[in-house]
Amino acid sequence: MFSIALGELIQIFRNRLVLVTSFVLPIAMSAFFIYRHDLFAKIGSLGYIAAVVLFFVAAFGLYTSTVTTLASRRQNLFLKRLRSTALSDAGIMTGLLLPVTVIALIQVIVILTVLAVVTGTPANLVLVAVAVLAALLMMLGLGLATAGVTNSPEHAQVTTLPVSLITIGTATWVGISGTDSLAMLKRLLPGGSVTELLLNGWNGGASLKDSLVLLGPSFAWVVVSITLATRLFRWEPRR
Repeated sequence: MFSIALGELIQIFRNRLVLVTSFVLPIAMSAFFIYRHDLFAKIGSLGYIAAVVLFFVAAFGLYTSTVTTLASRRQNLFLKRLRSTALSDAGIMTGLLLPVTVIALIQVIVILTVLAVVTGTPANLVLVAVAVLAALLMMLGLGLATAGVTNSPEHAQVTTLPVSLITIGTATWVGISGTDSLAMLKRLLPGGSVTELLLNGWNGGASLKDSLVLLGPSFAWVVVSITLATRLFRWEPRR
């Protein structure tokens, strides 16, 4: 498993498309939001900035890279060859996706730490950490599901766009307008409840009990994604 992960890490630094989506784009957008934090805090709040940069990394980094990686390995029959080894399916997936997941987690930690240094520490670090883990887990599940309907790395540029735009758009919508109106709709959209949880953790003003309830919709998306992945995912290219 770890040998697969090491090989994938090397491939990430060799693949310009994955390198740009995993590193350059999320970091550039996050740097812009942090640099103009005064403006965006007036539009929404500091929690809004944290939510947007989190989903930029989760969507354009982890999610897109997951789909691109799996589609590429399927196309060159690497997945088929791996299944002929002694590794289990879960071990194969873990090895393939461990590098992009760790990279995304490190990016989020570094970016949010910089935001905290520039603007001040969040009100509840535990809630922030839970929101980050929930977002990454959700996007990883959605990536597995999307990979099932993605035929090639080039096709991934099309199939990943709807989920990426929806999650970032939802984070922006909830971050700016809150959940005083249309609360159920906003929380059920992918990323909505995680954004509200992160807002509570960063800005404060909500109890721990009320905030943790928001994990329900996020984990529901994880269950739906994994269920879809088990039905849609293919180990070999379509003939």
